[in-house]
This record gives sequence, C-alpha cells and structure tokens, in this order.
Amino acid sequence: MSAFEFFFSFYGMVLGLSVAVIATGFATAIQHRKAIRIGWLTLLLALFVALDIATFWDAAWHTFRDAPFSYGMLVIGLAIALVYFIAASLVFPHQITDGLDLDDHFWANKKVVLLLTTAANALMVLVSVLQQLGKPGFEAFATGMGGLLALYVVLVVPAAFARSRRWFAGLLGLHILLYLASAVVPASLIQSPSGTPVNPGAAAPAPSPAPATTAR
Repeated sequence: MSAFEFFFSFYGMVLGLSVAVIATGFATAIQHRKAIRIGWLTLLLALFVALDIATFWDAAWHTFRDAPFSYGMLVIGLAIALVYFIAASLVFPHQITDGLDLDDHFWANKKVVLLLTTAANALMVLVSVLQQLGKPGFEAFATGMGGLLALYVVLVVPAAFARSRRWFAGLLGLHILLYLASAVVPASLIQSPSGTPVNPGAAAPAPSPAPATTAR
C-alpha cells in the first residue's frame, strides 16, 4: 500500500461515514413516514449534501494524489472530512417522535449545514492552491479555483440564509443541476481553456510541469 492509498483510505472512510449518516437518516424517516411529516425541503438538502460529498471525494483524489504524505496532510484531511461529517449529521434529526415535522428541523439546521459545507470547500480550495504555489501554471490554476469557489459561495451561502422555500429551492436546485450535469457530461466538454473543470466544489487537476529543454 502506497502512502497515498493509506491516506485516502482513512480520508475516504470518514467521508463514507458522512454518506452513511445521511442514508441512515433518510431510511429512518421513511420507516416512520406514517408518524411524521417528511416534506421535500430536508430531502433536497440531503441530496445536495450527498452530491457535494461525492464531488468533494473526487476533488480530494485530484488534490492529494501527488502531494507528499505527511502527518500534517493527514490532520488537514481529517479536519476537512470532520466538517462534512458534522454537516451530514445535522441533515436529519437523531430522534424521531410521533407528529414530528422535518421542515421544523430543516429550518433550525439548514444554515449551519450549508455554512459548514462552504467552509469545507473553502479549506479544500486553500489547500489545493497552496500545494501549487510556485509551480508552472499557478496563476491560471488559482484563478480557476477561485472562480469555482465564488460560484459555490454565490449559490450556497444565500441558500443558507434564505427564508423563502422558493429561493432555497431555486439556488440549491441550480447547484444540484450543475453537479448532475458534471456527472453525465464528458469532462473534456466542461473544462475551461486553462484546464480547470467547470464543476463547483471539484478541484482542478494540477498544472502540468513545463517541458524539459534539451541541452545542445
């Protein structure tokens, strides 16, 4: 097992627990569907967080696979993954009581959930940019990553503070459509000329090193 495989197995395990928390909450809600009101707001939030984690998982592969393994990288990866785990844990209530309306839980927690996912994405962008500092193509890489983060913030942060169902559904629904589009459209068709994927939350591939010149 290589150093990266060791790191990614640990990192993936924590992210996998986040997906498991969402799946368990959804299954519990379905199990008690006759005793509670599920609604669609919590389901939309759960879908977004699940897709965000999947995209983030892909971003981690591109970001960390060429990075030198160190204890610091392990701690950074753990911190980012734990932020996602906390966010995922807040999507569904932990206790189900008769007459519970999941909309009440949604309005009490959706701001924290979306601000946590925003923080996790910001940390990933920061780590990605710092890893490419001083390398060829850094400016284009940093600009592309900054643009992706800006798109994420423009859609997700207003949704976090939205008090209208329509505004929340419109903003987060648009982001979900972007995720689904990036999943079905070939990567070559959703990349900018600089090589940065047009996929909010996904890390761009590291810029290629400059070709070596042949001594004459």
